[in-house]
Amino acid sequence: MMDSIFSRSLQSGLAGFGCFLFSLHAEQAVSATNSVARAHYASEFRAQLSNKILPYWFNTAIDWTNGGYILADDAAKQAPPATEKWLVGQARMIWGFAHAHIHGFSTPERNYLKAAELGYQFLTTHFLDREFGGYYWATDLQGQPVNQHKIIYGEAFVIYSLVEYYRASGDARALNQANVLYHVLQRRSHDSRFGGWVEHFNRHWTPILKPSPEAMVEVGGLKSANAHLHLMEALTELYFVTHDPEVRRSLDEALKINKTWFYPKQAGRSCFHRQLDWKPVDRPESAGLSYGHNVEFAWLMLRAEDALGLRRSWGHFEAHINHALRYGYDHSRGGLYSRGFDDQPAIDTDKIWWVQAELLAALTDALKHQEQPDWSAALELLLRFISKYQAGPKDGIWLDTVAADGTPKVTGLAHHWKANYHDVRALVKFTDAFNSGH
Repeated sequence: MMDSIFSRSLQSGLAGFGCFLFSLHAEQAVSATNSVARAHYASEFRAQLSNKILPYWFNTAIDWTNGGYILADDAAKQAPPATEKWLVGQARMIWGFAHAHIHGFSTPERNYLKAAELGYQFLTTHFLDREFGGYYWATDLQGQPVNQHKIIYGEAFVIYSLVEYYRASGDARALNQANVLYHVLQRRSHDSRFGGWVEHFNRHWTPILKPSPEAMVEVGGLKSANAHLHLMEALTELYFVTHDPEVRRSLDEALKINKTWFYPKQAGRSCFHRQLDWKPVDRPESAGLSYGHNVEFAWLMLRAEDALGLRRSWGHFEAHINHALRYGYDHSRGGLYSRGFDDQPAIDTDKIWWVQAELLAALTDALKHQEQPDWSAALELLLRFISKYQAGPKDGIWLDTVAADGTPKVTGLAHHWKANYHDVRALVKFTDAFNSGH
């Protein structure tokens, strides 16, 4: 009798172990399939970067006459000729070309370090305010200032671009200029009473403390998730290369502010703006959240924590990724929607190029950390959607905005806000992570 019970128990145990092995092999097979698919996409995207995307920016955007970059192109119609150069676009282009050079894309025909240098020289010659510090918001095509306001959103991208140009070139002057600008911002815009940074100023650093067209980006008199996110992004890279204790304190502050006030772990409570004292804002224009900024924050938060030597906040990261995929993701066609409210379905289902790029970057970090079926399925659909609808077949440049079904809505390829930054960064990140042949 005991032998019979033991035999049945042994058989049951062996059967269970067999199921475990089958499940393990099935998971390994799925993982191997995912790895092959990602490697294929990574190889294709690296080829596109080499042969289409980066050559497009080199061939069309560089102003060989005056320096800097002219951003005015459209896939469907003749774009209006550019008359100005804006700080944010110029800085992003410097960053993009420097990043391309660092990652081995320069060739004898297209030297991306030289392309970055042309932008760096134009930036420091024409945008830099040598009298009052900081960088102007806009110049004309020749470099004459036409908007001398100091907008922290744009200043953050200057720091970001100067650090990347320093990495690419080894030019210590660029790093010194990034440090100088950091100290100007600390002196002029840091809010010593409530923390964070005031965002809008005239040339002389008098703050603009009420809504005004002069603010250019976000809302005068408010603190924004957008500017504080990109300032954190810039401080992260500055601290990585300087290890300056003052920069560390500022980065730590920016990280905590973003995690507390703008992108809390309860992702549905994310917001666009806060009062200067962090109280909520009841303006209709400030209502809701941006799925793109939420997922961008998620992976930039990890990057900031790496710089600071902190344990990665995977729970916070996953909360934002999963919230975006639950409420803001198109699970039938792929792609991340633009805006929503709380824990409710998206209200704006447009698919904007930079939003797709930031989800690609975030899912890259997510799946390098842990294989999860929901993340893997979302990545596969996203890659298909981008390849079919967002990326142009001729040059691989992503359209500004398409509808939920992929129909083009805004066909801009290059403009003041659209440079070689979001999508190039995401594609390089993805290809570096999953291209087994690179």
